[in-house]
Amino acid sequence: MRVEPLDRVMRAREMLSALTPLRMDCGRCCGGACCQCDEDGQGGMLLFPGEEALYDPLPEGFTIVADRAVIPDGKLLICAGVCEREARPLSCRLFPLLPTRTGARLDRRAWAVCPLMEGGKKGMLPQFVRAVEQAGQLLYACPSHAAFLDALHAYNERLKQF
Repeated sequence: MRVEPLDRVMRAREMLSALTPLRMDCGRCCGGACCQCDEDGQGGMLLFPGEEALYDPLPEGFTIVADRAVIPDGKLLICAGVCEREARPLSCRLFPLLPTRTGARLDRRAWAVCPLMEGGKKGMLPQFVRAVEQAGQLLYACPSHAAFLDALHAYNERLKQF
């Protein structure tokens, strides 16, 4: 039986449905900085392949726009700054980590907004880190998700230049 990309996204989202980097709402540490657009109106979370289907119909307060910064057909989900946890995309649930083929690493895109970056993975709940790693194993077994994550890692490497 072949598991489709959307099925994998839904399973990965479920793995992270009740886990966050801290025992408390980490958004209280930074005023929900990862949920806010910057001064240029830029912000949002990239949708994983197939995930856009979960936003049809689009919930109130959400917008989907094209974003070619990481992949040619990328889709960015932008929220109004507050949403129900069940509505959050997988990228939001993984933040500020990024699954790798063998674990998880800090997502360089988070340095601009996330105070947890300074403490690294050691400053995050081990259960959260493990769930991100397990979600990564599930996602990397799907070619479209593996390509998407590889593109995110390549983008992260390009950010080193700045």
